[in-house]
Amino acid sequence: MRPKPKSARYLLRFDDICPTMNWTVWSEIEASLVERQIRPILAVVPDNQDQVLKVEPAVEDFWERVRRWQARDWTIGLHGYQHRYVTCQPGVVTVRKKSEFAGVPVAEQEVKLRRGLEIFERHGVKTHLWIAPSNSFDTMTVSLLPTLGISMICDGHFRFPFICRRNLWWVPQQLFGFRPAPSGVWTVCYHHNGWTAADLRKFREDLDRYGSRITDLREVVHHWGDRRSWWSAFLCSSPRLSPLLIRAQLKLLPWWKALTSGRRPPVRDLSSS
Repeated sequence: MRPKPKSARYLLRFDDICPTMNWTVWSEIEASLVERQIRPILAVVPDNQDQVLKVEPAVEDFWERVRRWQARDWTIGLHGYQHRYVTCQPGVVTVRKKSEFAGVPVAEQEVKLRRGLEIFERHGVKTHLWIAPSNSFDTMTVSLLPTLGISMICDGHFRFPFICRRNLWWVPQQLFGFRPAPSGVWTVCYHHNGWTAADLRKFREDLDRYGSRITDLREVVHHWGDRRSWWSAFLCSSPRLSPLLIRAQLKLLPWWKALTSGRRPPVRDLSSS
């Protein structure tokens, strides 16, 4: 392993990739990524049945496009099966009470996972990465993933990737927009279906501002692929505590930078609260 970067590194992740997504906005996003040679993570729904994700007419060449992204070394993740929420269980890493997998009998979970992977295989798409709809899955899901060839999970609030006791490699997902952050791997997750022109403009500005610290999954594996951490594993199983700790670290960062540089710490403007 090479020496690990000492500053924050950012991964880009786009969820809800499916034939009926907002292709008008996506064409602008894709052009920006290609222009800057950024390799994101794309969470692809194998067989979308969620009406909320039916934004534009389905493109007929969807799987050809997915294969093209794969050929660019963009990471394709298995984003559930049909993106249909069937339980009110939060699972192991979130407090949201809606899920396609959490609380579902293990046999049914296995059928969903196998069908999703079969669709990928039928269309020439390969993946070793799991990304759950609404970040919701349970311990049964985790136990099934290695038996089906899935070796990575992108989810949870912690700063650095780690290998769990089941030998699954966890990559955190803490942010929904770029912001200054301490050293670590910070996955910025986007849902572009409702983006406006202003959102696209802000996205491009952020890519230019943070571009030197944007990385890809391959590089993250290279630096942190052998890391084991009981603390990160504990945070993964603490869906209420872990987000609070991450938010605290992000809020304290400007103060720490000011103190270590000899500047005056920022003062909160109480008039705007």
